[in-house]
Amino acid sequence: MQRRILALALCSAPLAVSAQLPPDHPEWKELEAPPPPALRTSGLVPVDVPGTTMRFGIDPASVSVGQDSIVRYVIVATSPTGTVNAMYEGIRCDKGEVKVYARYNPDSSGWVPSRGAEWQPLFGRTASSYSLVVARSGACSGRTPNGNAATIVQDLRAPIDRRFERGGVNR
Repeated sequence: MQRRILALALCSAPLAVSAQLPPDHPEWKELEAPPPPALRTSGLVPVDVPGTTMRFGIDPASVSVGQDSIVRYVIVATSPTGTVNAMYEGIRCDKGEVKVYARYNPDSSGWVPSRGAEWQPLFGRTASSYSLVVARSGACSGRTPNGNAATIVQDLRAPIDRRFERGGVNR
């Protein structure tokens, strides 16, 4: 009986490992993104984006790190006149890419999925600067996610000189 259990466990081990392939593995696949959470505009973690009059903040409850190593979050942008926009995004730290899964439309049905969303470089003309700031401010530690969601939120909240204290780039 114990041998059968051990044999079953050994046979299923490769299946469990394949579900968590590293992002640079040729067989890596993006998992389906969970639906965006309800929009929150209070309790946001501020994200300082230089060169803009918009205020940006991340909903700390929305931050997650998937088994596909994608850091997903909701970022809220508020204009000086009070207009609110929100995006549900994912960052691939290993590739330096961002994808917008959905945008919040306050005038209609709420979250609207992005049709044909593709990964875009964090660097360059197509990059949105706030996504790059999010990646550098706590979502990524080099080319990997910065630990779990709680660690990412902790670093996003921390002053710049106190981020990544567990061995990251700003030690």
